[in-house]
Amino acid sequence: MVWSRSMLDAVLVPVAILIIVAYHIFLLYKIRKDPLQTVIGINNIAKRAWVRSIMKDMDKKNILAVQTLRNSIMASTLMASTAILLTSGVAAFLSSNYSVKRPLESAVYGARDDFSVAVKFLSLLACFLFSFLCYMQSIRFVNNVNYLINVPPSYGSPLITPEFVGDVLVRGFAFYSIGTRAFYVAFPLLLWIYGPIPVLLCSIALVPVLYHLDVSGDVVGAVRDVDEKPVNQQFMV
Repeated sequence: MVWSRSMLDAVLVPVAILIIVAYHIFLLYKIRKDPLQTVIGINNIAKRAWVRSIMKDMDKKNILAVQTLRNSIMASTLMASTAILLTSGVAAFLSSNYSVKRPLESAVYGARDDFSVAVKFLSLLACFLFSFLCYMQSIRFVNNVNYLINVPPSYGSPLITPEFVGDVLVRGFAFYSIGTRAFYVAFPLLLWIYGPIPVLLCSIALVPVLYHLDVSGDVVGAVRDVDEKPVNQQFMV
């Protein structure tokens, strides 16, 4: 019986993870090949255009640039604090004398031995810790943009161009998106506590939700109505 339960976890959980990984590989391909078909690609184009606009007229827009970047850093700081708080909570729960196996006696069919339960909680802890690291990298890149975007052209290096600063900003927000998606992945891992079947069902339900967020019909439809081909070529993701 124990072996059957372990086999169920060993089969369904990797399948659930593979579904989420396959979707993000598809999303990455769409962002690289056809950015105007994704919300992330359109946002990246907008960020690069914003950097060009700010650096072109820095004397009038320097305060706007600093305030906008400060708000972005505050958002990343908030999410990083949430991630490390959840990480600390899971770690404290694992290190306590309370038996995590006790409330799982009536769990959904799956492995319930001490090792399996520890793996479930450690996976959840690793997910939150990974999210925290991504938010920290996001703060790092956006903080660098604070300095790069305010460098006057006459004093700056030839390498500090709007294209370079735009790439740094997009990279920072890419880490922010990855950290947020780690939170999404935490939902199936949290349900893994109650068995592998909820993990698979949650992963299957999560993909359409993410697709709706990543590929918005209203945004893409509006872009299609306008000839954005020169913009797409100029600000390639």
